[in-house]
Amino acid sequence: MVSVHGVVFTHYDVDDRVAEAYTMINLFESGYADQSDIAEAFGYSSRSIRRYQERFEAKGLGGIIRLPGRPSSSESGQGKRDRIILQLKTKGFSNRAIAGRLGLSEGLIRKSLRRLGWQLSPIPSFPIMGEPTAVGQETPEAIPANGANKNPEKASNGFGEEPLPQSFDIDPCNRSMDRLLAALGKLEDAAPIFVPAVSIPGAGVLLAIPSLVASGLLSVARRIYGTLGPAFYGLRTTLVAYVLLSLLRIHRPENLKEHAPTDLGRIIGLDRLFEIKTLRRKLALLAKLKKSHDLGQELARRRIAERGRLFGFLYVDGHVRAYHGKHKIPKAFLPRTRLAVPATTDYWVNDRKGDPLFVVTAEANSAMTRMLLPILEEVRTLIGPHRRVTIVFDRGAWSPKLFHKLLLEMQFDILTYRKGRFRHISEKRFVLRKARLDGRPVEYLLHDQPVRFLGGKLRLRQVTRLTDTGHQTPVITSRWDLRDVLVAYRMFERWRQENFFKYMRQEFLIDGLADYQVEPDDPTRLVPNPTKKEIEKHLRAARIRLAKLKEQYGSTALDYLEGRTSTMREFTSAEKAIHAEIKKAVNEIAELLSQSKVMPKFVPLSEINQRGQEAMKLSQERKHLTNVLKLVAYQIESDLVERLRPHYARAGDEGRTLIQTALQSAATIEPMDKELRITLNPLSSPHRSEAITALCRGLNQTNTEFPGTHLRLHLEVATPPIC
Repeated sequence: MVSVHGVVFTHYDVDDRVAEAYTMINLFESGYADQSDIAEAFGYSSRSIRRYQERFEAKGLGGIIRLPGRPSSSESGQGKRDRIILQLKTKGFSNRAIAGRLGLSEGLIRKSLRRLGWQLSPIPSFPIMGEPTAVGQETPEAIPANGANKNPEKASNGFGEEPLPQSFDIDPCNRSMDRLLAALGKLEDAAPIFVPAVSIPGAGVLLAIPSLVASGLLSVARRIYGTLGPAFYGLRTTLVAYVLLSLLRIHRPENLKEHAPTDLGRIIGLDRLFEIKTLRRKLALLAKLKKSHDLGQELARRRIAERGRLFGFLYVDGHVRAYHGKHKIPKAFLPRTRLAVPATTDYWVNDRKGDPLFVVTAEANSAMTRMLLPILEEVRTLIGPHRRVTIVFDRGAWSPKLFHKLLLEMQFDILTYRKGRFRHISEKRFVLRKARLDGRPVEYLLHDQPVRFLGGKLRLRQVTRLTDTGHQTPVITSRWDLRDVLVAYRMFERWRQENFFKYMRQEFLIDGLADYQVEPDDPTRLVPNPTKKEIEKHLRAARIRLAKLKEQYGSTALDYLEGRTSTMREFTSAEKAIHAEIKKAVNEIAELLSQSKVMPKFVPLSEINQRGQEAMKLSQERKHLTNVLKLVAYQIESDLVERLRPHYARAGDEGRTLIQTALQSAATIEPMDKELRITLNPLSSPHRSEAITALCRGLNQTNTEFPGTHLRLHLEVATPPIC
């Protein structure tokens, strides 16, 4: 039995000379001892050990056995291992990388190269994983599995100009070596290595890879976050996997236990996908950097640069996320339940098609009138200082003073519903307007007129719509150049954003918590004064009571005049009692009004905190990060629907459903030398399969490479079998 540092290295029969020789070779090649020490320990000469090494390198274990007679000439020359070392060195691998790949010591590689007559090549050595490349140095071509490292300086797979990762694992289904290197701090992200697989559930989601790469998420995240540090599941893998999981409707980390990790791993080129705790840990690492806002802003800036024509109209609205936990957080009005519940409000900005641009979380459920200015300041930084954009919103942001500021100081146009009372218009003055907008006919009964606010200082345009039931809906805008039918159409298209919220809530679970953590709230933040609110509550009750007393006083007088009161004395007594109650109610109202006037409307949060408890709020960073990633997933889905539209007649009604079906369908994965072939299983009907086939042809023309590799995606749909 042979042990090294107290750990059993190997054991063999004392009469097995081949095993003994192989043990001595392994001890030397593993770097545990030199030839002299091994020779002394085993009772051999150093020359004998070198002879055993030469025979093993030439013929393997069979060459260690010394046959009788003169050695043949075939025993000399290069062995298989020598040829592998030379090939790797020719490709630019460093001695350390070759030693790690073959499981040998770096010194042995150096000696073998010297023995083989290797001359120093002018080509720089290939860096080991996690080892930075010198500035201006070109990384040579390597030979990982599936061509994952060819020409890394020309990478066009959406992850910037970083060298592509390499793998030292021989078996793609067992990535133990890469996991070990990650644990040793030598690996920042595992290289995707695909294996042939038939009918992998959910592999159709690879249809989203071209749009994912085109979105810029990977390159922007690399620039903002850098790296997650030594890890098998690095930044690229985490982002790609999370977006694909969102498209597969795996909403939260807890849902991963319902799916086979090996099947999910094969979709992204790994032996298995991360599990619940690992995904939570990755999201926590990203949230700790507090850069999700920068990520969302940069993605929005790229989208505006690519699709600027869609941002002439921007829709802004808030979405209330109800909270059902044990922590005490601020309340917000939830329209679905018509109740004020503990919640957090997110404000989304969408383009004219209803696709999201970016999202902002309000501080303590601030109203739209307070949030619109900071939101539009961000919009102004994204679109530039001179471009004029029309902002569409609902009555929640109604404020003529706010409109005046948006028009004059921030150079935005507005489009919203009118709030409050307005003068009804005679039905005879409405005119039928017809037009064809966004490819579909529309018609409205409209009336157009100018209106003034703020004592005549603010002049706006009011377009009123008359419905079949006689209801009039006034729309206020600052756009005088648009036709009245287009003003009405853009205002009523705000329901696209409402449909977006419903879709995201049901399909992407944006109301779900990303974590269960809370964080301290800002004690200096101004909040509504609860004392003033209580006084106003009593004031409303006193006014209601006064109105009822006046009604009762009138009824008493009317009864006396109509003879229902028997005597004058009875009426006088009742009248005096009611009058006393009225006087008391009037005095109470006056006192409450005087108290309300001296009360500040807003006070710091620290002044209303009861019993010295620290004010808390739900943590926002991880939730905002997941919202940004789900926003990208929705944009990818929308992009696929637009690509499908020319090939599918009912794309307007069924396009998104068909894309969902295709993304969640099974597919066959066939890795080739420079190509990754994805063959989707046939869909439920021939015309649906034909539509997805046409979609695949369009995606193939983008020549997209799978992130982390140089494998070009080739997508197709299998031909259904003939029964």
